[in-house]
Amino acid sequence: LSSLPSPTLPGLHLSCPDAYKGWLFKWTNYLKGYQRRWFVLSNGLLSYYRTQAEMGHTCRGTIPLATAHIEVGDTCHLVLTSGGRSYHLKATSEGECQRWVSALQQAKANATLLMHHSDDSGDEGPVPQEERALTQGVLKTLASKLDDLSTCNELIGKHGAALQRSLSELEELRGSTDSTDKVKAVNERATLFRITSNAMINACRDFLDVAESHSRRWQKALQYEREQRHHLEETIEQLAKQHNSLERAWRENPTSYTGVERSREGDANISYIISGCILFFQDTSNHMQLRRPRRTRVPNKPNYSLNLWSIMKNCIGKDLSKIPMPVNFNEPLSMLQRLSEDLEYSELLDRAARCDSSLEQMCLVAAFSVSSYSTTVHRTAKPFNPLQGETYELDRLGEYGYRSIAEQVSHHPPAAAHHVMSQRGWTLWQHITIDSKFRGKYISVMPLGNIHLQFHSSGNHYVWSKVTSTVHNIIVGKLWIDQSGDIEIVNNTTKDTCRLKFSPYSYFSRDVPRKVTGVVEDSEGTARYILSGTWDEKMESSKIVDSTQGCGGSEGKQKTVYQTLQPKVLWKKYPLPDNAENMYFFSSLALTLNEPEEGVAPTDSRLRPDQRLMEEGLWDEANSQKQCLEERQRQERKRREVQTNQALEEGQHIEVYQPVWFEKRTDETTGESTYVYKGGYWEAKEKQDWSQCPDIFQDTISP
Repeated sequence: LSSLPSPTLPGLHLSCPDAYKGWLFKWTNYLKGYQRRWFVLSNGLLSYYRTQAEMGHTCRGTIPLATAHIEVGDTCHLVLTSGGRSYHLKATSEGECQRWVSALQQAKANATLLMHHSDDSGDEGPVPQEERALTQGVLKTLASKLDDLSTCNELIGKHGAALQRSLSELEELRGSTDSTDKVKAVNERATLFRITSNAMINACRDFLDVAESHSRRWQKALQYEREQRHHLEETIEQLAKQHNSLERAWRENPTSYTGVERSREGDANISYIISGCILFFQDTSNHMQLRRPRRTRVPNKPNYSLNLWSIMKNCIGKDLSKIPMPVNFNEPLSMLQRLSEDLEYSELLDRAARCDSSLEQMCLVAAFSVSSYSTTVHRTAKPFNPLQGETYELDRLGEYGYRSIAEQVSHHPPAAAHHVMSQRGWTLWQHITIDSKFRGKYISVMPLGNIHLQFHSSGNHYVWSKVTSTVHNIIVGKLWIDQSGDIEIVNNTTKDTCRLKFSPYSYFSRDVPRKVTGVVEDSEGTARYILSGTWDEKMESSKIVDSTQGCGGSEGKQKTVYQTLQPKVLWKKYPLPDNAENMYFFSSLALTLNEPEEGVAPTDSRLRPDQRLMEEGLWDEANSQKQCLEERQRQERKRREVQTNQALEEGQHIEVYQPVWFEKRTDETTGESTYVYKGGYWEAKEKQDWSQCPDIFQDTISP
C-alpha cells in the first residue's frame, strides 16, 4: 500500500490529491460472496477494478466520498453508503482496515472542504451542498470515462495499423511456406483489436449511462430555476405596479386610507410576504403563488428496542389490519400517504402524455408501474392504518402539475380510494384494498383492486393491478422486502397489452436480484418491445426488429428468440437523501408528505396526533394516542352496527357509512364495483368549508 495521507488538515491543500490504493474484498452477492478487487482512492473518489491491469481501460465502479456515509463494522469490515447503495468491504487485517478508514475519512473531509470553497460568485443563488457534491462526483466520473475512451482509441489505432500491416504481408506471401506464421500473427492481432474494440464499446456504454442518468435531473433542475426566476420577475413587476397604483390613489384621496386597511370593492388589495424564496401576491384580478420550499429532513428515528416475537407469536395466519400494533413497527406516514407516494416519478406519465405512439406510451406506463416499488426497497416498517374517513391531499400543481386526493372509504376490510388530476394531460384513479397475512417467518401484503390511467388527448385508458409485497426475516435476521408476481397492463382503447414479471428472490438463482422483465404486444398479439430491469433501480425498453423460433422452451414448446435494437433507459431511480438511513429511508418526496400545511381538511393525515408524535420522536405518547384513536373508532363502528340492526328489525332504510369525497360505482371497463371521486374537495378547500367532514381526530384523550 502507498503511504497514508496526512491525518490532519494544515490549511486548505485542495490541489493535492488524496491518492491511496490497495486490495480489498468487496461483497458481490450470496452466490459468490466477497471478491478481491483493486481499489484506488483519488480526488475524493473511490474506484475499484478487478485487477490492476484494468485501470487503463475499465472501471467497475466509482463512489463519490463527499456524500458517502462511512461505517466501521465488525472485525476488518467497513460499509460505504452512497446514493442509496451500500458497499460492503473487508480488509485482510485490522490494521489495514484502520488505515483504509483513516484514508477514506480524510478524503471525505477534503472533498467536503473542496465543495465549500468551489462556489462561483455569479448571480445565481447558492446550490445545495449535496447537489454540488453529486454534480462534482458525476463530472469526475465522466472525465474518468473520457480518459478510458481516449486510451481505447489510441490502442484501437495501434492495433488497427498492425492488423493492416499483417494483412499486406499475408497478401505478399500468399502461397509461401511462411504463410502459416503470418496467418497466426494476423489472428493474434485481430484478437487484440477485438478485445480493445469491446473495451471501447463498454467504456462508451458506461459513459452514456452516466450521462443519460443525470442529464434528466440536471435539465429538470435547470427548468425549475428558470421558471422560478421568471415567476419571481413577473411577481415583482406586478407588485411594483400595484404599489404605484396604491400610492397614487392615496395621494388623490388620503382620508380614505387609514393604515393597512382593505379598500372598497374594485380597488386593489396587496398582501405580500417576502421570506427566503417565498413571495405571495394577490389582488382582485390576479392570484399567483411561487413554489414553497419543501422540507428536506425529518427528526432521526429513535433507537427503541422491542421484543417482536412477544407480539407476533399469537398473530400467525391473521389479518394484520385487525391486530393492534405499537408505533414501534410503523413509519410516520399513513397508508394514504404511501399511496400518494406512487407519484414519485409522475414525469413518466407527463412524457407518456406527449407520445404519438401508443406502444411507446405503453412502455412508459409500464416503467411508471414499476417505479412505485423503488421507494420500498429499504422501507420495512408499516404505515399507519388510516381511520375511516381519514383523507390526504397532495397539491403539487406548481411543481409538477397535479393534485391528488385520497380517502379511507372502509376500515374493515381496509380500503382506500385515490384520484389524481394532472394539468399535463392525464388522470389516474384507484381503489385499493389491502389483504395482509403473517406467516411466521414473513408477512405477505396483497393489494387488491385496479389502477386506472387515462390520457386526455388520445383517450387511451390503461388498467393494471399491483403485485404481492413480502417482508422476510420477521423473527430472526435482518428485515428485507421483496416484490413478486405478474402485472398485466391493458390499453382498453387500442387493446395493446404489456405483461410484466417480478421474479421472486432465490438464493440459488443466477439472475440479478429484484429482476423485472416484460413484453409489450400490439392489438394483434405481436411482440413489439422487450422490457427489462429491476424494480429498485431502472427499467429499459428494446424495440423488437425480428423474431425466430428456437429450441429450449418448457414442455417441448419452442422458445421465441427476439432480435432487438439497443436498449433505451425509460426510468432510473433518484438517489436517496443524505442521512436517509436515519430518516426511515424516506425519499425526497416522502420527506415532504407529512409536512404541516395550512388549509387542509380536518381529516387530513398530517393532523393525526399519534402519527405526528411518532415523527417527533415521542413514541410513548404516540402509542397512548394511537390506542385512544383506535378505541374510539371501535366504539363508533359498534354504534353504527347497533343502528343498522335496529333499522333492520323495524324494516326501515339501512344507513351505511358513506365516504365524503368518493362514491361507489360499477366501472364500465372492468365491470368491478369501485369507489370513484365524485368531486367537491378542492372547491371545499377554496371556501374552507369542511362541514361535511367527520370529527375523527379531535377531543383525543390518552387512556
